[in-house]
Amino acid sequence: MTVENKETDTMAPVTEDRIRQSFAAQSLMATFGATLARVEEGVVEIEAPILPGSRQQHGFAHAGLTFAIGDSAAGYAALSVLPEGYEVLTTEMKVNLLATGQGDLLVARGKVIKPGRRLVIVQADVFALTDGKETHIALLTGTMMPVAPK
Repeated sequence: MTVENKETDTMAPVTEDRIRQSFAAQSLMATFGATLARVEEGVVEIEAPILPGSRQQHGFAHAGLTFAIGDSAAGYAALSVLPEGYEVLTTEMKVNLLATGQGDLLVARGKVIKPGRRLVIVQADVFALTDGKETHIALLTGTMMPVAPK
């Protein structure tokens, strides 16, 4: 469904560029200081610092930050397997919070579980990083709906 570069087995730059442009247009990701760390076919990784404005009352990363970057990582993973011109919308997303978000940085790793023409099943794992050590803090599973070009 996407154009592949046979020499590196990665997406052609046009698809990665489309995802990077879309991500750059998300004001919420900018508010969180989030960045795209990795973009491959079916896999996207987003990093976000745990800023003072994204903490809950106990000083941990707010679950809203965890959910937002997990949802976006999973959504962009879904988008990466769709033909040019398509977009995706989250239709359902479940989050299991596994541990407190303590640390300096959150990393969300989204991936496609099952691509489809009408639904794309996705997953995201979110980790908190402290001194290079990862703690798995959330598991998200959901469904993305491809939106055809008009």
